[in-house]
Amino acid sequence: MAFPRNSLRAFLSHAKKSLRTAIQSSQKITLVAGNESADLDSLTSSILYAYLRSLNPPRNAFTPLYIPLLNIPAADISLRPEFEALFRHANIESSHLVTLDDLPKPGERGLKPEYTLWILVDHNKLQGSLGETYGSRVRGLIDHHEDEGVVPQDTDPEPRVIEKCGSCTSLVVRTLRSSWEASTDGSSLSSGAAHAQGDSLINGASATRTWDAQAAKMALASILIDTANLTAEYKVERADRDAVEYLEAKISLSHKDAAQWDRTRFFEDIDAARRDIDGLSFEDILRKDYKQWNENGLKLGISSVVKPLDFIVEKAIPDAAEDKETQFVTVVGDFMKARSLTIFAIMTMSTSEAGEFQRELYIQALSAGHAAASTFAKEATKELRLEDHSVEVLKGRPGAMQLERGGPWRKIWMQRDLGKSRKQVAPLLRRAMCAEWR
Repeated sequence: MAFPRNSLRAFLSHAKKSLRTAIQSSQKITLVAGNESADLDSLTSSILYAYLRSLNPPRNAFTPLYIPLLNIPAADISLRPEFEALFRHANIESSHLVTLDDLPKPGERGLKPEYTLWILVDHNKLQGSLGETYGSRVRGLIDHHEDEGVVPQDTDPEPRVIEKCGSCTSLVVRTLRSSWEASTDGSSLSSGAAHAQGDSLINGASATRTWDAQAAKMALASILIDTANLTAEYKVERADRDAVEYLEAKISLSHKDAAQWDRTRFFEDIDAARRDIDGLSFEDILRKDYKQWNENGLKLGISSVVKPLDFIVEKAIPDAAEDKETQFVTVVGDFMKARSLTIFAIMTMSTSEAGEFQRELYIQALSAGHAAASTFAKEATKELRLEDHSVEVLKGRPGAMQLERGGPWRKIWMQRDLGKSRKQVAPLLRRAMCAEWR
């Protein structure tokens, strides 16, 4: 039975309760999981997919209710101030979200793999402990990263979409647009749904338009962030523009929301919150948008940061130390050790003093990763348009440096190909780790 027409707020509350019940009573469940960096795109694409699919599930669906999973512990939501900024527009709260804390811990009873079916959004391979336990249960995906070739080609009745796009949420909007339209006629509106907790007391038709506007603003947040409000021509695809047009049309149908809607102001509000990381510690800055992979016996981690490297160095070493370079290598090494990493990369996105968007790339590798890091430096320089770069606060020279024999390899570049994000850099590093270039 489809979930009755209702708000995102009511849906998420219902999904969280239903997951708890399913675990306790060994019922089947379908989960929609974003990637482990749990950025804005993973959040919105997983919620939107689960919400729209639950309103109009396929007849042969594994379960009629789809539960969105934010792939981090609940405590880590606080590292993402852009979430709270968005929640105000979508009339939801962080307590409504299903996180890793809501799943059984390793070794605990409940949630047997055969009782689950997984849909992936914003990635196409389930990583870590989730992948070890439930990887074989993935039966659908929508993604804009390089195909890992793990998910079966036939995922009917769920989609299998991998396509270049600025935002994965744009692909979810396009793929499930018909489901959204089928649910807007009010035929599935539940009795008393317009009076759901946290929603205004409004009639059914008006409620549906309000709920659609809230869902549309949620989806727009990640699309606009990922495409710089559709101005990043190197990232924007037709699906992004079509999604924005469709979602803004949804907002226009809600009288109250349409009167207050200003896309530029909305984008700037979310973007300002996303960049507000001054209050985070060095480790939390690296954890905020972090992903890792295992390749050829080596482990790679990459952190994306919305501030330049000199900001990160000052966070790591706040005092006026003489040899910040040595100290920075040490604190990065501590971060790597805690995660058993062989190679670690920091990718920055920031605006220069001249007002131009720029990217930096820092890589540090243990001795076991020297060959792979050196191979990446040699083979990826042309594709990414990497230029040797130095950070003033480190007072170091550009190029590869080692503190001592057997010490960590590291290098800093300015990345001139601004269109290449972690989606493109990670596969190149993983290729070097697999010795495909050697």
